Amino acid sequence: MHTTDRIAAAEAGHPLVIQGGMGAAVSNWALARAVAASGQLGVVSGTALDTIFVRRLQDGDAGGHLRRAIAHFPIPDVGESVLRRYFLAEGRPAGTPYKVLPMYKQVVSAARQQLTVLANFAEVFLAKEGHDGRVGVNLLTKVQLPNLASLYGAMLAGVDYVLMGAGIPREIPGALDALAEHRPATLKLDVEGLAPGESELIAFDPRDHWPSGVVPAPLARPRFLPIVSANSLATTLARKANGRVDGFVVEAPTAGGHNAPPRGELRLSERGEPIYGERDLVDLAKLRELGLPFWLAGGTGSPDALAAALAAGAAGIQVGTLFAYCDESGLTAELKAQVLAGALEGRVRIHTDPRASPTGYPFKLVEVDGVAFQDDRRERNCDLGYLRTPYRTASGRIGYRCSAEPVETYVAKGGDRADTEGRRCLCNGLVANVGHPQLRDGAIEELPLLTSGDDLLTIGRFLDGRTRYAAADVVEYLLAGAASATPTVR
Repeated sequence: MHTTDRIAAAEAGHPLVIQGGMGAAVSNWALARAVAASGQLGVVSGTALDTIFVRRLQDGDAGGHLRRAIAHFPIPDVGESVLRRYFLAEGRPAGTPYKVLPMYKQVVSAARQQLTVLANFAEVFLAKEGHDGRVGVNLLTKVQLPNLASLYGAMLAGVDYVLMGAGIPREIPGALDALAEHRPATLKLDVEGLAPGESELIAFDPRDHWPSGVVPAPLARPRFLPIVSANSLATTLARKANGRVDGFVVEAPTAGGHNAPPRGELRLSERGEPIYGERDLVDLAKLRELGLPFWLAGGTGSPDALAAALAAGAAGIQVGTLFAYCDESGLTAELKAQVLAGALEGRVRIHTDPRASPTGYPFKLVEVDGVAFQDDRRERNCDLGYLRTPYRTASGRIGYRCSAEPVETYVAKGGDRADTEGRRCLCNGLVANVGHPQLRDGAIEELPLLTSGDDLLTIGRFLDGRTRYAAADVVEYLLAGAASATPTVR
């Protein structure tokens, strides 16, 4: 098959390249729109998007983009209420901290849910604006509490794909089916300390948010791509999910962000990093037997990697790191310049830290000589709460704790002091990465906490002397690999 025919055939169904859903608004609407307009799958990150949304408004909504999206939000009065509370036309006065949202709990107010719906609607609306390409949303299974409202908002804006990792999203397909028809949706809530046979749920009912409960016509149900790192998980989801699974992203431990822990007993290298072995490799032949398309992720940011993936029977690749440092991504311009310069000069290290994330998953951290990142000297403060763990209290209620919150607070909630060692505040660090750091004590800004895949260490081969580049440059570079691919004979 000629290269152009192969690309056309792939794009008629699924993309060759999926842009990774990175961080908190690193994969923002501008990046997703640029990738989608280039003919591949642009993806917005839904992680902490409600916080990002209200901080953009408090910083003046540069360009008026959020207000333009809000004007198209179909549920009456929600946008106007949010603008009255959070929009500052001139931005925040110097030295003024951001207003923070109430932290999510099992049950929150309708207004709190609506803000999450609106934030995700706006991000997907802007990503889909001005082209006919495809846009996805990436959510973390571990960040359970906002997920149903986030999905509904993205679906109101016509999102085409949903991608979810960092857990086992077995109930998401059924939730998508329900939300597409504006029916109530539920997810099982993971709560520590539940009695055998006891369960708790997260619930979201679209009818609660439309006047008089009158809902519009059914929505398009997006395709669902869980992110997996093992054949067993792919098989479980393909056979036991409560609805249709449309394919998989197969993520290797070289990918940025959260990595699945190694299988078996945890062993650490001399640098204190988890050691992965043959048991952690996905058997692609067995994966092909499931009969669903899959994309390879982690160390796939090159034309050769796309060619190898297609030859192995994959539909394509998911790439994060190259897109993270392009002009359109949400990382601050200063941070992009510092990291790219450090990579070219050999001053960048990637450390897979088994302790940094409160989730318990290994988390890849970027270290660059001369650049200040959040470390364990930060004064602990938990005011965003996306990674808090629900637990059953002695009184029978549900409480919430995070191993990165103040140590004595965590211990007072029944947490193990040892669990707090080495933990970082991912919530505040990731929000700082994209230029919205909270201000502490009137002058101290939260520091960034940057994650990237191992491809950052060899990004100089792609840069080829450049110091900056666009998302379209990444797409063009990667698609060159389709020319030399020989599809697997089945």
